[in-house]
Amino acid sequence: MNSADRRTFLKHAGALAALAATADSAQADDARPVVVGVIGVGGMGGNHARLLAARKDVQVAYVCDVDRKRLETAARAVESQSGTAPKAVSDLREVLDDDQVEAVWIATPDHWHTPAAILALDAAKHVYVEKPCCHNVREGRLMIEAVERSGKLLQVGTQSRSTDCVREAIDRVHRGEIGEVLVAKAWNSQRRGSIGKTGPSEPPPELDFDLWLGPAPKVAYRPNLLPGVWRWWYDFGCGDIGNDGVHDIDVACWGLGIAEHPSTVACLGGKYFFDDDQQFPDTQYAVFEYPSAQKSGRPKQLVFEQRDWSPYVQEGYENGAAFYGAEGVLIIGHSVGWKLFGPRNKLLAERKGGADLSAHHKNFLDCIRGGQAHLNADAAAGHRAATLVHLANIAARVGRTLHFDPAQEQIADDAEAAKLLSRQYREHWSRPRGVA
Repeated sequence: MNSADRRTFLKHAGALAALAATADSAQADDARPVVVGVIGVGGMGGNHARLLAARKDVQVAYVCDVDRKRLETAARAVESQSGTAPKAVSDLREVLDDDQVEAVWIATPDHWHTPAAILALDAAKHVYVEKPCCHNVREGRLMIEAVERSGKLLQVGTQSRSTDCVREAIDRVHRGEIGEVLVAKAWNSQRRGSIGKTGPSEPPPELDFDLWLGPAPKVAYRPNLLPGVWRWWYDFGCGDIGNDGVHDIDVACWGLGIAEHPSTVACLGGKYFFDDDQQFPDTQYAVFEYPSAQKSGRPKQLVFEQRDWSPYVQEGYENGAAFYGAEGVLIIGHSVGWKLFGPRNKLLAERKGGADLSAHHKNFLDCIRGGQAHLNADAAAGHRAATLVHLANIAARVGRTLHFDPAQEQIADDAEAAKLLSRQYREHWSRPRGVA
C-alpha cells in the first residue's frame, strides 16, 4: 500500500470509527432510563407510579403528594416494583428543581393541572398531565403557550388515543367506511354515590391542606372534599363531564375530525337526582355546533349526554362515543371495544379491547427519546376536548346558549358567561403565568 492509499485508508477508517462511536453513544443514550417524578400519587397517580416503576427504561426518582400517608404508600410501591426507593416530597418545586429529572407525571386534582404543568415546562421538564388538562378555558391556552415557549413535550392523559383497538376504530371512520360523518355523540351513564352534606372541619393531620389548595381561593376543609370528591366542587373540579366524560368527548372530537372549537354551545342540566353538596349537574345534555368543519362546507355537530344516576347501556355501552355516517354507524364502548354497522343495521365489523395506559406511557417516552415523531394526545387536542367540558358547564350554569369565537376563545355578548372562561386565583407561588 503506497503512502497516499494508506492516508486514504486511515482517513476512511477514522471516519467509520467515529461514526460507530456516535451510533454506540446514541444507542446507549436511547437505552438509558428516563428520570421522572410523579406528582399526585393517589388514585390514578398511584397507577402511573406503579406502571412506571415496573419499566426498565424509566427511573422514578421522585414521588410527590400533599398527603403524607399516600406519599408513603407510593414510595413503598415504587421501591417494591423497581428495587430503588424514590425521594418522597410534598412540594412539587423540589422535583422541578432537580436537573436530573427529565419528565413529570401530573395526577393532581384538576385545579392544579395547568399550574403544575406550566411550572414544569418552564423548568425544562416534559409533562404528562391528567385529563382534563385545564380547569378552565383560559388555562388551556396558557398551557399551550408554555409548551411553545419551552420547546418541551406535553401529553394529556386521554389514553384512548394510544389504545390500538380505539385507533383502529377511528381509522375506519376517517377512511370513510361509514360514509360522511356529520354527527358524533359521547355519553357518560353510571351510578355515582351521594357526597352528603357537611360543614367546615379540621383537615386530617397527614394532609397539608394549604398546599393542596395551591392557587385556588382559600376555603375551609370539609370531609366531603377529599379524597376524590373535589371533582364535584366548582373551585377544584369540572364535574363528571370533566372526569369520565372527557375521555369519550375527546374520542368524539378525534373521530369527527375536529381541529377547532365550536361556535355555538347549548347545554341543559342540573341536579335532578342527588340532594347533596355537589355543585355540578348529575344530569346534562350538551350540543356543540361547528358551522363549516370540513371540506364540503357542511356543519358538524357533537352531542354529550350524562346521567350519573342511570347505570344502563345506550347504543350497547354505559359510556362511549358514536359516529353517525351517511352509510353506517360506528359505536365505541369506553374500555370495551367497538362495532361497525352498515346499511340496514348489518354488523360489518367489531373488536373488543380495553384502554391501554402502558401504550400511552410508551408513546410519550418514545417521543422524549426521539424514537417517535408525534404525541398521540398533545396539548392542542387536550385543550379542544377540555374546552367542550368547560363550555358545557358554563352553558348549564347560566342557562343560556353560548356564542363562542373559536379563534379568540371568547363568549360574545354575555359578560356573566365570559367571566367563567377563567377563574379567581389567590396570591400563591403556583399562580399561572399570564392570568389577570
